Amino acid sequence: ARAMQAALEREWTAVPVIGGEHIDGATTPSIDPTDIRRVVGTVVPATESDVDRALEVSTQAQPDWDRTPPAERAEILERAAALFEERGAELMALAVREAGKSIPDAVSELREAVDFLRYYAAGAREQFGNPQRLPGPTGESNTLSLHGRGVFLCISPWNFPLAIFTGQIAAALAAGNSVLAKPAEQTSLIAAHAVRLMHEAGVPGDVLNFLPGRGSLIGPRATADPRIAGVAFTGSTDTAWRINRSLAARDAQIASLIAETGGQNAMIVDSSALPEQVVLDVVASAFRSAGQRCSALRVLFLQRDIAPRVLELLAGYMDELIVGDPALMSTDIGPVIDMKSREALEAHAEAIAARGKLIYRCRLNGAPGHGSFFAPMAVEIDALDWLEGEVFGPVLHVIRYRARDLDNVIESINATGFGLTLGVQSRIDSGARAIGRKANVGNVYVNRNMIGAVVGVQPFGGCGLSGTGPKAGGPHYLHRFATERTLTINTAAVGGNATLLSLAPD
Repeated sequence: ARAMQAALEREWTAVPVIGGEHIDGATTPSIDPTDIRRVVGTVVPATESDVDRALEVSTQAQPDWDRTPPAERAEILERAAALFEERGAELMALAVREAGKSIPDAVSELREAVDFLRYYAAGAREQFGNPQRLPGPTGESNTLSLHGRGVFLCISPWNFPLAIFTGQIAAALAAGNSVLAKPAEQTSLIAAHAVRLMHEAGVPGDVLNFLPGRGSLIGPRATADPRIAGVAFTGSTDTAWRINRSLAARDAQIASLIAETGGQNAMIVDSSALPEQVVLDVVASAFRSAGQRCSALRVLFLQRDIAPRVLELLAGYMDELIVGDPALMSTDIGPVIDMKSREALEAHAEAIAARGKLIYRCRLNGAPGHGSFFAPMAVEIDALDWLEGEVFGPVLHVIRYRARDLDNVIESINATGFGLTLGVQSRIDSGARAIGRKANVGNVYVNRNMIGAVVGVQPFGGCGLSGTGPKAGGPHYLHRFATERTLTINTAAVGGNATLLSLAPD
């Protein structure tokens, strides 16, 4: 607690780091969303020349890093995981101050980042450590090996400024790539500290380059360059489209794009569900992290028979929520990321409440007066097409449905084109499984909340407009960062098949 308090009071810095060299320049402030008068630290935004220099350095460094034995790359990532844990108070303090995360959410964020480092380290050993032997005719050996693609640009969001930032980088490094790391503008300080720890753990400075600053400058400059072999991106669908078009316009190697974008995430609750459990899971899914999770619940479909009781309990639970300073353990919900987000949410809240029926809106009972706080709300609407896109914040939209219309509900969810997360609450196992089969979504959660996917246990990622796959924290993720090579040797040309000598006689 003392270490975290000291970190909360410290002023932090984030500067471009290229080839291990720190680049000075004009600074911009990083603002605390809990109190926009408070400056958490300063950021030196990267310039276009910084991007060019980072591309030059990382391109030169990548072949040697790829030739580094995978076990050694894994050991470095594991040392980084240990440093993350050792310096966890500092990382959590930055998550609270810079990203407005509650202390429980900051703890979860740190754990996920550590899990990514260790999971991809294990993947480097298992998948890249030894070539896979393939079948072939007598007198011939065949092997398949995995190698890095080249230079990866990793673009991460502000809603998971440590976990997603670290996960993208760790996967790219584990596979033998060099990295240009571009954090979200709002959360550059925590990203800079993570990079410091990864360098301290042994990641070479020319292999991991850090480029804070404006995405509108750094992204186009890097993605248009033929030296970029791949992009790992988490953010909006519109930005993913722009990245894809930029990569496709080059007369260069066809780059790998790993994109995880948003979703119009729904939960379907039938009349067999337990109302108390439903409400607990709905509140966690819709409002935890101020609703600023890719996986957060946006639309609750309630079967009419159970709706009155569930909504009564939901309003009662929301009345108990404390919206306030995330540095206090008593706080349930902190601020949204910035005033721009708050203004967009307030505009939606006013419009949707006028058209629909307000169920309940929380009070800003513990919120400081100068923060970007938005009071969570639940509102009843008539149809999913009332929503033109994802509302990224703590707004829950409730739609009642009749049992005979369940297939229409699933069709309406699929028709949005998004496919990230879906919740199902039902005590009829066959019905829940049927919904899971019909819904075109990447992650289905039955009788639990829809957030907090665990690395290696619940690989996370969507389909359709919600992402390209493969799933982060899953067994296939590293392969998208790699290229495959086969080696075929005619052993008969040098005296026969040596493996035959080991065969036991009949």
